[in-house]
Order: sequence, then structure tokens, then C-alpha cells
Amino acid sequence: MSSKDHLIAVLIAGPTASGKSAAALALAERIGGTVINADSMQVYAEPRILTARPPDEDMARAPHRLYGHVSVHEHYSTGRYLDDAASMLKEATSVPIFVGGTGLYFDALINGLAEVPDVPQAVRDATATRRLALGPEAFFAELAARDPEIAARLRPSDTQRTLRAYEVFEATGRSLVYWQAKPLPALLTGRTLIRFVVDIPRAELYRRIDARFDTMLEQGAMEEAAALAGLDPSLPSAKLLGLRELLAVRAGTITLEDARAAAQTATRHYAKRQMTWFRNRMKEWNWIAPDAIADRFALLSQENKTDQT
Repeated sequence: MSSKDHLIAVLIAGPTASGKSAAALALAERIGGTVINADSMQVYAEPRILTARPPDEDMARAPHRLYGHVSVHEHYSTGRYLDDAASMLKEATSVPIFVGGTGLYFDALINGLAEVPDVPQAVRDATATRRLALGPEAFFAELAARDPEIAARLRPSDTQRTLRAYEVFEATGRSLVYWQAKPLPALLTGRTLIRFVVDIPRAELYRRIDARFDTMLEQGAMEEAAALAGLDPSLPSAKLLGLRELLAVRAGTITLEDARAAAQTATRHYAKRQMTWFRNRMKEWNWIAPDAIADRFALLSQENKTDQT
């Protein structure tokens, strides 16, 4: 592989259960590439089944990075993901193939991210406690008095964003607006980007989603969920699809059949939100069936080499 090839990065975005991981593996085997996870749930170590992490036999066929390297009990952020991805790029000796369904990860890789300092856990906890004590309206009023600039962009009912704005001001003494105006450089600057969105018919996608959850149940998803009982609901990992429903079965408040249907419905809704994000933010990417990605990459990379000569 030439030094020019090292300046290429492949990005494969797609909704859950669309076949993007298999497409990335096929491309990695064809070009000798390294698959790098860009899915915010597949970073977690414990829920291998519920996150649909690639099986060991697939991960043995080509290098896979940033899969299952974080505990579900950690607050894993986009900023930390960029740090981890930067380390992977330094180590990689082949074309990096970023694959996943987290649009924010792709956006940060290409466009950079606001340089917001880490907020100590003690400040996070104190902020959450204060909002609970004051109530949403009074908490928002206090935020507006301290940081009117960010408050003008938020609503009192927006729990996650108001908590974030308050804790950043508390930890740094500066508005989140200030930090958002200081973006970190994009990680993939200087590389030729070959970008794909996996595009399959909605009916087929929904069929795959439903079938995959049935497979998860057969593989032990219920036992995996039981091991995560008591997970702090404020953690990002607590949003894992299917977890809430399976824990409800364990608690005896819902039947397995009802949980199965609810989890499948929630996953379909999530896939729909992913596709809306991709359509709004990735219009210029190559929208393509998963099994056509390797051939399209060969064509696009050849065109790029021709343009450079």
C-alpha cells in the first residue's frame, strides 16, 4: 500500500441492523483495511449481544478497533471517542474504515468538536441534585440568571441540555456558548474521505430489526440484561435498546412477548430517527446498498488517484 493510500479514510454510516458492519468487514478484507467502530453503544464491553457487536469470528478476519473497550458504568463522551479514534489512527498502518450509526461521531470526525473541558463527577451529581430539589422551572430560572446567553437557546423542559449548561458553567465559570465557539480541529482533516450511507428499503430494514432481536433473545439477551440491572439511568449506556423492556420482564411487570414487541418497535423508531439525521446531514454522501460498497470504493478510490495525477 502506498503512502497516498494511507491518506484515505472510509466512512460507512447506516441505521441499526442495515448490514453496515458486514459491508465494512468485506471492504476491510478486500483492501486490507482496519475497521474502527463509530457506534456509541458498541463501545461498551458488557452488553455484547444487545449492542449487536460483531462476533469474534468476524473480528478475527480483519483488525477491529474501539469495540467493547469501555465499561457501561463510565460516562463515555464524543470527546473521549475522538481521543480514542485519534490513537487508533496513529497506530493504523492500513486504510481506516469507520463504521457505525452514531451521526454525531461522524460529524465530529469530519468537522471537529467544541472544546468543552471535562466536568468532574461531583459537579454532575450536585447539579442533578439541585434540579431535582428546585424543579425544572426554578432550576432553569437559576441557570438563566447565571448564564442568560445559553438559557436563551434552551427550554426548561429540556432536561439533558439544561443540566449540561448548568454543570459546565459551574465547573468552568464560562458559558457553554463560549466553549462551543472554540472547536477542536477535525480528526480527518487532510485525508481523502470516501463516504457511504447504507441505504436499504424501509420494509427490509424493519424485517431485519425484528429478526435480529429474536436472534438476540436466542443468544442470551435476557441474561445479559439481567446483569445490567441497577445501572445508573443517567449513564449513556442506560439508553441501550431493549434493556428497559427486558428488565421489565425480569421485574414481572410485562410479559416476554410484550417486551419483544416493544423493543422491536422502539428499535424501528430509532432507525427512523437515524435515517432522518442522515438525510439532513449526509445528503452528499454515497447512498448505496451494503453489498455494493466494496465495488463502489474501488471505483471512487481509482477516480481519486486519477485526479491526483
